[in-house]
Amino acid sequence: MRQFYVFLISMVLSNQMALAQPSHVSKYVGQENRPIKSLSQSDINQLRKGAGWGLAKAAELNGVPGPLHILEMAEKIDLNTEQKSKIEAIYQSMKAKAIRLGNELIDKETQLNERFANRTINQALLEQLVGEIAKIRAELRVVHLSTHLQTPSILTEKQITLYNELRGYKKDPCAHVPEGHNAQMWKMHNGCL
Repeated sequence: MRQFYVFLISMVLSNQMALAQPSHVSKYVGQENRPIKSLSQSDINQLRKGAGWGLAKAAELNGVPGPLHILEMAEKIDLNTEQKSKIEAIYQSMKAKAIRLGNELIDKETQLNERFANRTINQALLEQLVGEIAKIRAELRVVHLSTHLQTPSILTEKQITLYNELRGYKKDPCAHVPEGHNAQMWKMHNGCL
């Protein structure tokens, strides 16, 4: 038993010593090879196709349905022809705006990236570009969130409830992984692991 305690104490001390030593390796290693350092290829792809990019979480995670997901589950939530037509129109309008703004955001991030890479940036230009990026990002978020605002008046309460259940938003997300989601990733993102 004494050997066990000696072993345990030595493990704790070695872990504490390892934690006390600073690590100078960046968590961004590998990202220095990106064409636009602040955007991954996945980010760029989502922005170019008008995808949500997580910008509508305030609505989605509070039970206010998004048009794309409504259309994806049209049959499962018993969407009628008129509802489907209205949701499709909202979605197409949002997508066109989101693609335009997404491309503008990529362009501004490219400019910022190039100015740093070429060492041609100064404080005034930095503030200008970051301000423009913030404005575009805010507009893009409003575009995505505003589509969620429009959907509840088109759907019934039963359809909204079913939508949220099918999306996996139940009282215990750990017990209900929505169809099409990786179970391990879902549980990790919902604090189940």
